[in-house]
Amino acid sequence: MISNEHSPKRDADRPRVYQIRLQGHLDCKWIDWFEGLTISLAEDGHTLLTGPVVDQAALHGLLKKVRDLGMPLLAVNSVEPGSQDRAEIKP
Repeated sequence: MISNEHSPKRDADRPRVYQIRLQGHLDCKWIDWFEGLTISLAEDGHTLLTGPVVDQAALHGLLKKVRDLGMPLLAVNSVEPGSQDRAEIKP
């Protein structure tokens, strides 16, 4: 029997950590615009925006900012905390 009840396996009060992959490199002037996220420049020419996102509305807000940049969005993934790259850019 299939249940219609939703039973999350994680703590609903804890933000999820997301990694947003963009084509191209952002420079340090965007750090303030993506406050709370780590901006990592990958050797393959991609930018990774990584950090906690409190809910789906906040995730959609981040995706709107990415859209406004005009950079191609390559991927959006939920990642385990602590597993993200730490080669962040500094202002």
